Formats: sequence, C-alpha cells, structure tokens
Amino acid sequence: MSARHPALREPLVTEQQIRERVAALGREISEAYAGRELTITCVLKGGFIFLADLVRVIEVPCTMDFMVISSYGMGTRSSGVVRILKDLDAPIDGKDVLVIEDIVDSGLTLSYLLRNLQTRHPASLEVCSLLSKPGRHANDVPLRFVGFEIPDDFVVGYGLDAGERFRELPEIWTVDEARL
Repeated sequence: MSARHPALREPLVTEQQIRERVAALGREISEAYAGRELTITCVLKGGFIFLADLVRVIEVPCTMDFMVISSYGMGTRSSGVVRILKDLDAPIDGKDVLVIEDIVDSGLTLSYLLRNLQTRHPASLEVCSLLSKPGRHANDVPLRFVGFEIPDDFVVGYGLDAGERFRELPEIWTVDEARL
C-alpha cells in the first residue's frame, strides 16, 4: 500500500514481532504434537496468511483443510449469528485437530465451531489463534496456543480485514472505524 489509509491508526504488532512469534508457535506446536500427525483446520479468510507462515515452521507431518465461518458480514462487529459457509472436505474422526484462527474476539464463533467439530469425534481438538482479546471473551474459550493478547481495538493486516480490505498489510494495525 503506497499511501497510508486514513483509517489506519498505528501498528499494534510489527512484521518482525509476527515473524518471531510465528517461529516460536511453530516450535511449541511441534513439541506438543511430536510423534503424531496433525490435522490443521484453518478458518478462512482471515487465517490464511498466518497458516501459510505457521505451517512452514511446524516440524510434524500435517494435513490441512479449511472452513469459512461468518459472524461479521461486512461490518466490524460480530452479528452474533454464526454460519458455516464452507465445511471441511475430509472427516476428522480419530484425528488430532488443530484449529487455526486469526483472532478470538468474543469467542462466540469459536465456541460454536468447537462444538460443531467435537460432534465429529476427533482424537483431540485444540486451538491456535494469532490474536486474542481476553477482555472481550464472553465465555471460557480454550486457546492452547496464542500469538498475541491485544486490547479491544478493531485491527487489520496480516490476513485480517475490514470489509475485505487491508489483508495484505505485513503488520497488524489498529483502525479508526469512523474513517473506514
């Protein structure tokens, strides 16, 4: 992006911080799943850049699948209505499943997803989220691996968007929602 958009306030997490934390998460995940094959389920669209970087530093065999889940629409706040727009292509029964999320805000979408996946009888089901807003969690969301805990600001970049914009930014920015 050549000129900074007026809605972008300031970088919250730099590209270097992301790179270092993704490498550390890769080591943590590799240790946790040593000797096992991992089934990675990425929640699209926001998690795709995080997944691409993370999977290259995970040192256990893994397969990948994708889901699209919506609770935001084109707005900046969750609607509270969760819908699966694209489901998994392969069964997960008996598999060690790691869900990759871009951000856990209220945790309602993630809770819905985990309940849904649990009915498919995985051997294990854990979550890795790049970002977490613990102050916004409406319920106890089980996050095994977390990149960064952040304040309750709307953020974009590194796969996260506002109305499908800003995903390409290499760092994570806070946003002035009124200027979107």
